[in-house]
Amino acid sequence: MPSASYAKIVEWSEEDQCYVESCPGLFYGGCQGDDEKKVLLELCRIIEDTVETYIRDGMPLPSPTSG
Repeated sequence: MPSASYAKIVEWSEEDQCYVESCPGLFYGGCQGDDEKKVLLELCRIIEDTVETYIRDGMPLPSPTSG
């Protein structure tokens, strides 16, 4: 699955007082929340949607950022 090729980062933000996510190379930001697991699940869904949009629109995917 192409979405597995992108690093997923969920980290605590002292400034925002919640977990924030990013997917370097594909996008930054997109969701945040108090529950780390829920933020990670939402991040994975956003990545899958983003990859599907790239493919549907015939755009080349950015270079993978994960192993």
